[in-house]
Amino acid sequence: MNKIRVLVTDDSAFMRKVITDILHSDPDIEVVDRAKNGLECLEKVKQLHPDVVTLDIEMPVMNGLDALERLMTEHPVPVVMLSSLTREGAEATIRALELGAVDFVTKPSGPISLDIHKVAERLIERVKAAAQASGRLRKPPGRPGTTVVPLSAMLKRKTVWTQPEPAHPGTGAPDRAAPGTIQPGTADSGVTPPAASAPRRTAAVSKLVVLGTSTGGPKALQTVLTALPADFPAPILIVQHMPAGFTKSLAQRLDSLCAIRVTEAEDGEWIQPGTAYIAPGGFHLEVIQASGGRLETRLHQEEPRGGHRPSVDVLFESASRLTNVDKWAIIMTGMGNDGSKGLGRMKETGRVTSIVEDESTCVVFGMPRAVIQAGLADNVVPLDRIAETLCKLLH
Repeated sequence: MNKIRVLVTDDSAFMRKVITDILHSDPDIEVVDRAKNGLECLEKVKQLHPDVVTLDIEMPVMNGLDALERLMTEHPVPVVMLSSLTREGAEATIRALELGAVDFVTKPSGPISLDIHKVAERLIERVKAAAQASGRLRKPPGRPGTTVVPLSAMLKRKTVWTQPEPAHPGTGAPDRAAPGTIQPGTADSGVTPPAASAPRRTAAVSKLVVLGTSTGGPKALQTVLTALPADFPAPILIVQHMPAGFTKSLAQRLDSLCAIRVTEAEDGEWIQPGTAYIAPGGFHLEVIQASGGRLETRLHQEEPRGGHRPSVDVLFESASRLTNVDKWAIIMTGMGNDGSKGLGRMKETGRVTSIVEDESTCVVFGMPRAVIQAGLADNVVPLDRIAETLCKLLH
């Protein structure tokens, strides 16, 4: 098996050496060279053609975002960003994911992190995941003004089904095998859950969409959510594997691009149609049924599930307990198989139709593969058809 060839880019000589040592500790990875700024990174990518690039955001001469944008245009290569745990760092990281970075790792204590070894395992995992993305890099999706169409027009389009459409939305479950084991993943947080200042008054909710994604998810979410019309007739609850401090920036960025409202979920919030709620990093997100058929969010910090908090399985299992609600479950790009057990539970206990991203558009075909192999996929479609498929199913 060929080793994964990596180019390490950081303006700190210390960080370049430590990151190199971490990556060299894995027998499947080889650091082929190091660069001290974005411009040097571009030159070495042209010369060496690495499989993966690690790229710091804050650098002189040419920063990481400018280098990333040029890489994606001139020499597309899987990139893992290294970012800081500041508000500015979070915003820059979300922008990097939008520009085409596969994933990111946070430096524990700023630009020069003497304790970078704390995230060694995560860095190696992300580099290996990025290597799988070679050849599947996508250009940033267009702005919402060029993608959103009225719901009525969307429903008139022909949708290509890979499996027969159920007779009624949310009914019918195919035969399925037992889901596989959950793969260990990310970490915890230890911050206070966002609390709703006052519940938003809303009528009973009879339709619900739940969505899970991981590596490559932020960019995939932008593709799907910007294609939904403002009058989308259901709430959307989302688990994106991401550490604390980054999901709020992700929600704000998506909200600025989408016709629907996108927000970081708050504890005890009454959910409503036309809004997407993203689980905060470090917190599980659940949905419960309140009086009168209203649906309410619950955030908690119980143990990570399979290494993940938030966990797609936790969200999906909570949705399985809802009654008199038609449900649609979406699984998109990501490592591991988080979501397959939860979707299996939804299939056992109520009406649900699943939509799974096709391998051809996944950055990492882990979570979708697990669902397909478990026999839980009702519709397998490429990323740019998920929004259209969802709108057709809801009607």
